[in-house]
Order: sequence, then C-alpha cells, then structure tokens
Amino acid sequence: MQQSGSLAIVTGAAGWLGQRLVQALASGLPDCEPLQSIWRPRRVRALVLPGTDTFELRRQAPELEIVEGDVRNPDDCTRLCADARGASLFHAAGIVHPRRVREFFDINVTGTRNVLEAAAEAGVRRGLVVSSNSPFGTNPRVDHVFDERAPYKPYMAYGRSKMEMELAVRDIHRSGRLETVLIRPPWFYGPNQPPRQTLFFEMIRSGKAPLVGPGTNRRSMAYIDNICQGLLLADAHEHASGQAYWIADERPYEMSEILDTVERLLEGDFGLACAHRRLRLPSFASDVAWLADWALQKLGLYQQKIHVLSEMNKTIACSVDKAKRELGYKPVIALEEGMRRSIRWCLDQKLIKALPA
Repeated sequence: MQQSGSLAIVTGAAGWLGQRLVQALASGLPDCEPLQSIWRPRRVRALVLPGTDTFELRRQAPELEIVEGDVRNPDDCTRLCADARGASLFHAAGIVHPRRVREFFDINVTGTRNVLEAAAEAGVRRGLVVSSNSPFGTNPRVDHVFDERAPYKPYMAYGRSKMEMELAVRDIHRSGRLETVLIRPPWFYGPNQPPRQTLFFEMIRSGKAPLVGPGTNRRSMAYIDNICQGLLLADAHEHASGQAYWIADERPYEMSEILDTVERLLEGDFGLACAHRRLRLPSFASDVAWLADWALQKLGLYQQKIHVLSEMNKTIACSVDKAKRELGYKPVIALEEGMRRSIRWCLDQKLIKALPA
C-alpha cells in the first residue's frame, strides 16, 4: 500500500460522480470498510466549466480549490495541474449523451489527452481515469460477463471514443511519464443523479417504463459510492499502476428486477402510488432503435432516447473479481439500498411528485 499525495485533482467535479468523489476525498466513505485503514483527508482541486454553480461542491468540501476551465483547452489543463507534483488526478470528466457525435471525441479523447499531458508535465504521480463498459459492446449471451481480458468491440460512437481514450491512457503510461489506472463502471445510480435518471423513476411510477423482450437480460450497475471506493483503492495500491478494473455492484441484475425494485421502493418505502404496468415491447424494438441510432450517428447526430432504447434488450454485465482480489474492493451497497437512497434524495430535492388521481 502506498501513501497518496495530499493533493487530489478532480475533473468533472460538478458531475454526478465528481460531486460524490470530491466529498469522499474530503470526508471519506463511512459505509466502506476497505477504506477505513487507508483513508486520509485530502486537499482537493476541482475543474469545473466556467459559470458552473459550485455552491454544493463547496458545501461538501469547504477547503475546495476551484479551477474554471474546459478539458478541451490545453491551457486550462495546465493551470489545473500547476504545482501538483506528487498529486493524484481523478479524471471523471466526460460526455455520455451529447448533441453531436463529434463531442464524444473532442471531450472523451482529446480532453483526456490534454489532461494527462498536463499532469505528466506537472509531475502528477498517478492518473485514475473513468472509462465505461461501452468499449466492449454487449455480452454475447445472457449468462456471459466481461472481465479485464475482454477484447474491444465498441458500441456506437460513445464506445469508440472511450476505446480511443483507453488506448491514449495506456500510451502515456507506457511512456513512463505518468502512472495510470483505468476504472470501468457500467450504469451509474445514486444521489445527485441527472434528470434522465429521475425520468426513469417517473416512468416506472406511471407505467411507461419500457420492458423490451422478457426482461431477463442482465445489467451490471454501479452505485456511486462503490465507484468512489474503487477509485480511492486504485489510487492507494501501488500494484494497480498500469491496470484496468471493472467496478460495479457485486452482481448484475435482470432488467425486470431493476424495474420491480424501484417500483417496490417507491410504493412500499415512500408511499408513492405506482401504476403497476410496464410498456412491454417486443425485442425487435431495440433492434429497430439500433438501426435508427446507427443511421443518425453516421450523420453526426445523436438522440439520447433512441440510443437508450437500442440497449434495452441487451445484456451488459461484468465481473468485479479482479478488483476484489487485487484492490480489496467490496461493493457494500447493492440495488435495493442504493435505489432507496436515490429515491430519498429525489424526494429531498422535490424532484418526484405525487401521481394525479
């Protein structure tokens, strides 16, 4: 176990993962036993886009240093990494649902290169880079899981951008200028969720959540604290340098289980009436959406709802055995408790309303 530097740099700090990571670096993860013996409070420097509301970030980490900038601008990355010798860089900035396909590559690939080059020049010790399941596509069978030996088979432009990003990360590691670790979380969930996840809850309540095919396809999911645990452990373990790790909940969940769990919690734990219906679609609905998504992306366009529908009949599942074995990773929060915390956060933020009678 190596001692991490006192400074932690976080890109994408205002995002879903970034906010929780800043808080974890400053205050720890109280539920996470594997971190108790190694965690130390860190001084945090965060990159946010100009004009971002940073009130919540500053509330979570009062000593936070804010740097306004954009990973697409090399000069901003240089400012971010100034005087950061020995620091750890947590690169969580990225784009999942853009307006144009080009943004995938400008942000996920070029932006990552800019940040890592600046970090290397500044003498940063290690770069922890958040990737995705998408460079590996979808599983060939319902019972199949990806591990770290899986070959690249990217799913659409997002997957290609994350694959190119991973290759760039490996290149800079091989150069000897910067230690790197790749962290591959699948579908995030947890508090501070973006509007698309709250819409997912509302669709389940109103009976409009799509269930494509029988709902037995499996999805690995990653509660946000589990991802933070994986990042912090990968920073602390010396032998993680140059490695990649899948970081997710202990097991994948069937799609029908995900929908049923959210519905049960909404009604049973929080007294929110649900319609107890699903928008049942045949499996080929996702195949049609895949064709539409492919055609739009060939034109340089992106449509979030079509893209999400294209994945709804597919299995995207991974194994976290390597992270458990090498990092001591222990995903203590699973679907039911994680979704319970997510719904409670939505209610606290007044993002979920009662259904009309």
